[in-house]
Amino acid sequence: MSNRYKIRQQLIAIGDDFWIENSEGKRVFKVDGKVLRIRKTLVFEDSNGRTLCQLKERLLTIKDAMAIEDGDGREIAVVKKALIAPLRDRWDVNVKNGEDLVVQGNILDHEYTVKQRGKKVAQVSKKWFRLTDTYGVEIDEGQNDILILAVAVAIDSMAHDKE
Repeated sequence: MSNRYKIRQQLIAIGDDFWIENSEGKRVFKVDGKVLRIRKTLVFEDSNGRTLCQLKERLLTIKDAMAIEDGDGREIAVVKKALIAPLRDRWDVNVKNGEDLVVQGNILDHEYTVKQRGKKVAQVSKKWFRLTDTYGVEIDEGQNDILILAVAVAIDSMAHDKE
């Protein structure tokens, strides 16, 4: 069994808020793009407005990086673009107190997998939707849905920031 979510990509911009929907089309997580900050910050909230995690752009790093913090502001992971990625994009996710993740595939086209120790734990794809600005995230059972959704949003934000 897996969980499937829907994200509208064009809404991921500084200052924009957007919802992540579940497979039934119910709004389950709100992402609040905070403005008037020195660095890009995206706040994940549940449908009641409770902060679940935050994504914060890391400044002054050699390569793109975003930190993911829990609702209390403690860093739980760092997402960064790998320096060497032959043929396909590759991003590394260093997870504090957990197994690291590797994200690989065609990031700009939203067709990629999230792996843990070489095993797929999540899939991101646009093929599931007719709308061109929408992509899906399918997460295997037993995974941290919030963390994987935050990784997908962080990568989307960093990869499309330069366009």
